[in-house]
Amino acid sequence: MMQDSASNRSGQSAERKWLDREGIEGLPQRYRARFVNSLSGFKSANLVGTASSSGVSACCMVSSVVHLGSNPALMGVVFRPPGEDAHNYRNLTQSGCFTLSHVTEAFYQQAHQTSARFAKGVSEFEAVGLTPHWHQTDGGRFPAPAVEESPVRMGLSVQEDLPLPNGCRFVMGAVEWVDFDPRAQAEDGFLDLSETGTMCIGGLDAYHTAQRTSRLSYAKPDQPLDVRVNFKEGWT
Repeated sequence: MMQDSASNRSGQSAERKWLDREGIEGLPQRYRARFVNSLSGFKSANLVGTASSSGVSACCMVSSVVHLGSNPALMGVVFRPPGEDAHNYRNLTQSGCFTLSHVTEAFYQQAHQTSARFAKGVSEFEAVGLTPHWHQTDGGRFPAPAVEESPVRMGLSVQEDLPLPNGCRFVMGAVEWVDFDPRAQAEDGFLDLSETGTMCIGGLDAYHTAQRTSRLSYAKPDQPLDVRVNFKEGWT
């Protein structure tokens, strides 16, 4: 809620703390970034993989991947405002392709390190000790590498590249292929990411593992939910 006076831009009681828009904008830069990045809740942890026109592989950590639709299968990724070091963004705009690879506890520290500002021509794969995975399709090798160590990988073609008001770019991609361990898939198609070891991110730098609670049936008015703790059973 917006307040009229500067003295009402923030407040705190024994139980709650609040800030209005001007109060948030008045926070120190890095404090504000850490705080606001925590507000949306837990986010997915993915590595974006690309390759330059000269064949140099690149990857970067993102926590902004969103599901946009299932038919066709579409994903969206937010990239920070592209500067001189925006290698992955420039690679995907030139090639029209990129990959997404889920991050696990086995290599999350290497994945996080890819967010460092490496010089042009340096492969983040090589710099942090990850292995490029070049997926073979019917038409040959997919032009962007995924991460060999990842349990869930997918290749995407760029469909839209939209500017956002803050200078960021929102890239929409169509899923061209996906590979994963079939033992993690339930009877109804659901992929149990807790079994694959996929991690999630809180804020900018807090990594979490997932724990199962339950799956809930499709919600309908005046009908109680069916609760299942066996994630593999699925729904008919």
